[in-house]
Amino acid sequence: MLKRLFCVFALLVPAAFAFAQPAKPAAKPGAETAPAVPYPKVLLHTSQGDITVELYADKAPKTVDNFLQYVKEGFYDGTLFHRVIPNFMVQGGGWTRDLQHKRTRAPIHNEANNGLSNTRGTLAMARTGDPHSAAAEFFINVVDNKRLDYVGDANGVVSWGYCVFGKVIDGLDTVDKIKSIETGPQGPFQGDVPKTPVIIEKASVVQ
Repeated sequence: MLKRLFCVFALLVPAAFAFAQPAKPAAKPGAETAPAVPYPKVLLHTSQGDITVELYADKAPKTVDNFLQYVKEGFYDGTLFHRVIPNFMVQGGGWTRDLQHKRTRAPIHNEANNGLSNTRGTLAMARTGDPHSAAAEFFINVVDNKRLDYVGDANGVVSWGYCVFGKVIDGLDTVDKIKSIETGPQGPFQGDVPKTPVIIEKASVVQ
């Protein structure tokens, strides 16, 4: 009889101790997950209005760092949106008001293989036929241009695509104004230069 009571008691003890232990305090909201770091933002103050872009430093870190360096150096101040093609994109960041090409730092590695797509309102790096030739010039897609997305690096120049590294979050109406400006040949370009100059008067990091 004593042996049977001892066995019953042994079975009950763990449950009793579990019941008696004080409950752990509830975790505070956000205590276990670090808050997301906000994306850097840049304001492009243009002669046609303001454009604010956010930059995806987590997806294209080298590209964003490169762009921010140019912004902080004042490189873009006084440059033009020199290439405007309706139903495609508006491009700027490398030419002065008198269409002189600005000297840039060394080109950067193409980070187009980052899962981002050249959709309307996105910011991407312009380049030559060399996939790793992007330096300072950038463009804003005014329509979905998914044909510019990364496909692969094994099939040559075209498949590398164009690196998306940000998006317009305010001022897309300004972009639409720019794309509607009449264009033509000017300076070294055979066409697509706005007849009314579109000037990036100031580029600055938004605090």
